[in-house]
Amino acid sequence: MSALILILLFTSNALSQINCSRYYPLEEGTTLQYTSINHKGKLESTADYIVSKVENSTSGTVAEMTFNLSDKKGKEIMQSSYNISCSGTGIKIDFQSLMASAMMKQYQEMEIEVDLTGTDIELPNDLTIGQELMDANITMTISMAGMNMKTIVNMMNRKVEKKENVTTSSGSYECFVIYSENESQVMGIKKTSPSRLWLTEGVGMVKQESYKSNGDLLSTTTLTKFNN
Repeated sequence: MSALILILLFTSNALSQINCSRYYPLEEGTTLQYTSINHKGKLESTADYIVSKVENSTSGTVAEMTFNLSDKKGKEIMQSSYNISCSGTGIKIDFQSLMASAMMKQYQEMEIEVDLTGTDIELPNDLTIGQELMDANITMTISMAGMNMKTIVNMMNRKVEKKENVTTSSGSYECFVIYSENESQVMGIKKTSPSRLWLTEGVGMVKQESYKSNGDLLSTTTLTKFNN
């Protein structure tokens, strides 16, 4: 993990690295691989992440996460990046940079304007069972040929449900389980998709399940490789 504040003494710097982010390994060169399967257990996609750049300042640490998404046949679908900032009490995932990098590449050769506003996804270092977490949201307005299309995504009702042990091909982990509801509004039509996230110290996400609005499982994503 990266330091909150760069200090000249190595020992003090190492201690700061531990305290900056308890859950996310913000150390340059760290790699993670996630595999997603559908509700029938069939492979859907693979995502390879790397902490590509880390910058430290007196206000905290910012890490750039670069990822490659491949389909079930191994063909690359998308490459993009987003930022994670760490202040010492926890991390914030820049929802806007995550959406913007993907959207801009998709529309860069088209005469389309994209405007993004919203809030970051926050995750404190100190998690406890029953704890309620801050909501996050993003509003994306696409302007094309005099027409505007607005999409709103709300990550809400976030709560730490319990602790649970999880084993994947990358190892065995003790995790906090975080529940959330992801509500999307496109042209006034709402759709809600609940999800659960399994989170462990020093690694981050180990597992995620997405569900239909009735609770039926849609897909499962698990950590299959980890190297720091």
